[in-house]
Amino acid sequence: MDRNEHGAQQPRTMNPAGLATPGGHYSHVSIANGLIFVSGQLPIDSSGRKLADSAFEDQAEQVLANLASALAGAGSEIRQLVQVRVYIVDVGHWAKFNEIFARWAGDARPARAVVPVPALHYGLKIEVEAVAAV
Repeated sequence: MDRNEHGAQQPRTMNPAGLATPGGHYSHVSIANGLIFVSGQLPIDSSGRKLADSAFEDQAEQVLANLASALAGAGSEIRQLVQVRVYIVDVGHWAKFNEIFARWAGDARPARAVVPVPALHYGLKIEVEAVAAV
């Protein structure tokens, strides 16, 4: 990996297979200094279909599947997660998300925040971003 004039590694970006093309000027994944930063993942399937009309549970499962794809594409996995930040449009979804996340994450227990927000892009109900070790 290239280094800048201060000796820090230059970030490497990627858009792993299994994820829709980013909808803006960003990459799904940025890797630097032994860490993988995963951009906010929305409930959008690999073909680009937005699950806005789907139940919260289906949206949550899609977001976590996207996160797993991003991690795998970057050479990491769920048990390497360091921190996860979750944005939900209704704090009433917290318990259901926690249940889905616990099943998905298994023994992994990364640091996590669940943040209620008034709205998300495309009328979606959840977005998840994360940091993992390589």
